[in-house]
This record gives sequence, structure tokens and C-alpha cells, in this order.
Amino acid sequence: MNKLPITEGLTTVVPQNPMYKKTILPNGIRVVTEKIPHVRSVSIGVWVDVGSRNENTVNNGISHFVEHMVFKGTKRYKVHEIAQSLEKVGGYLNAFTTKEHTCYYARILDEHLPLAIDVLADMSQFPIFNKKEMEKEKLVVLEEIKNLEDSPDELIYDYFDQSLYGKHPLGMPIIGTPENIMNFSPDTLFGYLHSHYVPSKMVVAAAGNFEHETLLKMVEALFQHQPNKKEKPSSNRLSKQKSETRTYEKPITQAHVCLGTQGFSMKHKQRYPLLVLNTLLGEGMSSRLFQTLREKHGMAYTVYSFANFLSDAGNFGVYIGTDAEKVDKAIDLIKRELDKLATKTVTSAELKRTKAQLKGSMMLSLENTSNRMMRLGSGELYVGEYIPLDEIVRRIDSVTQEQILEVAQQLFRLDTFSTITLKPKNGTA
Repeated sequence: MNKLPITEGLTTVVPQNPMYKKTILPNGIRVVTEKIPHVRSVSIGVWVDVGSRNENTVNNGISHFVEHMVFKGTKRYKVHEIAQSLEKVGGYLNAFTTKEHTCYYARILDEHLPLAIDVLADMSQFPIFNKKEMEKEKLVVLEEIKNLEDSPDELIYDYFDQSLYGKHPLGMPIIGTPENIMNFSPDTLFGYLHSHYVPSKMVVAAAGNFEHETLLKMVEALFQHQPNKKEKPSSNRLSKQKSETRTYEKPITQAHVCLGTQGFSMKHKQRYPLLVLNTLLGEGMSSRLFQTLREKHGMAYTVYSFANFLSDAGNFGVYIGTDAEKVDKAIDLIKRELDKLATKTVTSAELKRTKAQLKGSMMLSLENTSNRMMRLGSGELYVGEYIPLDEIVRRIDSVTQEQILEVAQQLFRLDTFSTITLKPKNGTA
């Protein structure tokens, strides 16, 4: 795909989509936009290239806690003013933290774009980290941790990541630990903010009915106080995975199982074959796992596979919730399905159907401005470019039966799989 060079302060348009524009401001902040003239809304996000991967055992959870605290007051907005700022005009304001990114985002009517970027800019640059508000928010996050403990189908992924990545920061929970959270101070948060919320790691992404140049002027004015500061690249390399089998007892009534292995990065050449393979294996009612474990054997209400891609890592796995007495049988059936894909080429008809399913779901997901904005922001941080939908479709269509088999043989080496099981304590099943 042809790419034009991008010069600081200048705009480059990707020829395949004239509605997409990207500008790098003199201080290093990137602004990426996609104009959608037939809607009346705008989704906008301030993305920061920082997440739990940037943490250590002492400050694990700080990326997520900073995300919480920016809603608790800034230099220009009080707590209740932030809460009311966009809701009073029918808009929406929220944020999330992942392993590698933090995003503050809003969705509003196009006429309220100046208000949205004003609030987001103040939140991401000038939080005050009020000590009184901080102590209250610590209790909120502790409740969030309790809520996670009561959601075994979500909690199991923390155990799964720990098994795959060990002591590497990717193996730590995004939400952190109660001990760390209670030890955070305003100075701790300010230090982390100043180290990571720097222009070279920030992206403003927006999709909807607006002009790129109009937003650009707003960003230039509101982010002008951010100095051009480069952060030293991280060197926390991953080690090779060791196979593990772990079982944890919880006060639950159903067993939850997650088994899988390290996968591919966002830029890996086999990313698209894995996406197709994952769809075929465990996405939707027509997938092999659903048809075998739910429809044929009645062993589960929920069963699916997943493929997560990170900057230089990833994971692949299968999740199932089932009766505690059926865990061994369920795992055996899952491994049989994996073995089939690693030993027998899929039919052309199944591959064609799976590609159509994957392409359709992607295109349908982009029919709202929020998902388009998410695609712009994460794409810029991960690969530094915009990949047009037509190009993604082309890459999916180019996946062959032989590539599916090759990826299955590479990933589905069951001796490298980790298996995590959360099972009911005696008396809770």
C-alpha cells in the first residue's frame, strides 16, 4: 500500500480514503480524523500510549487509577462540572485503560465538538489529583476489584495472562492490587502523568461530521502547553511461555475454563490468517466450537475462541463455562477441535463462509462513529498508519487454506498451552 511521507505540521491524505487526514503538530501530538458527512454526531478520543504494560509490581494499577482520577477535577473543571459537561447537551463522556493504551473519549452532536475537545484536553493535561477525592476514589476502585472477583468469566483472563506472561508487566492485572491502590499518593500520580502523558505518546482521533482543519485549530490551541518530550522506549521483552495448568476454587456455581497460548503481534504477517481461523473456530453460532460443545453435546451456554493482538505480543485461547463435572470432557472436546484444524485442511466452502462472516461483522461494526474513532486511534498507536477497509477486505480475501493450516500447526501445540480453571468450592456448586 502506498504511503505518503508525513512531515511535522503538515497534513497527509491517504489516497484510498479522501475523508481521512492526519497531522503531526510541532510538539509531536498526532491528530487523525475521518469525516462522515451524512451523520450529525462526532466521536472524539484523546489516546495515550500508556497502560499496565508500563507498570511494575510496586505501581501496578496506576494507569487505571490515573484514568479514574482525571474525572475528579481539573484546573478548570470541578468534579460535578465534568460529569455534567457533555450530558447536559446530550453527549457521552467515558474512558478506558488497556494493557498498552489509555483513552478518554466522548460522543456528541457535531455542534458541540468545541465543548468536547475542551473537556478532554483539560482532563488529559491538567488533573489536580485532589487528595480528598483520591481517598474516595480508592474505595471506588476497591469495589471495582470486588466486582471483578464476582465475575469469574472476566476474572479468569487475569489468571490466564499471568500464566502466559509470568512476571512480565503484561501478566499483571490492569486494575492493579488493593495494596498498591491504597499506597498511591498525589505525587505518585503526578510523577506518572508527567512521565507518560507526553506529546509523542498522544493521539487525538475523531470521526464524524466536522472538518479536520477546524479540529486541528482547537487541538493546537488547547494542547499548546504540552512540550515536545520524547520518552525512552520500553525494553521489557517477553520470555518464552511455559505450559501451566492451574485450578482455583471460588464461591461460584459453574466452572470456567480458559486455555491457550501466546499468539501474534499487531504487525505479524499471519495476523489475518489467525483472524480468519479464530472466526471459523469460535466466533458465532456457526463456529466449530459452538456447534460441537453447545449444539451437539449441550455442554455449555457460552463457548468461544479469541485472538488478542498487542504491539509485540498477543495471545490466542478458548473460553468455556460449564458444569464442574464436565470440565475434563469439555477440555478434551476443545483439544480435538484444535487438533482437527492442525491436521486437516479446511474446505473451500467453509473458508469462503468464514471470510464472509468476518468481513460482514467488521463492516457492520463501523456503522457508528465511536467504532470508527476507536479504529483510528488504536491503529495510529499500533501501526502508525490508516489501513482502509478495502485493504483489510483484500487481506482477508487473500487468506488461503494452506495459511489456515500453517497457523493452526504453529499455534496449536498443546504441550505449550496453559489451562486455567475456576471451579466451585465445595458446597457452592
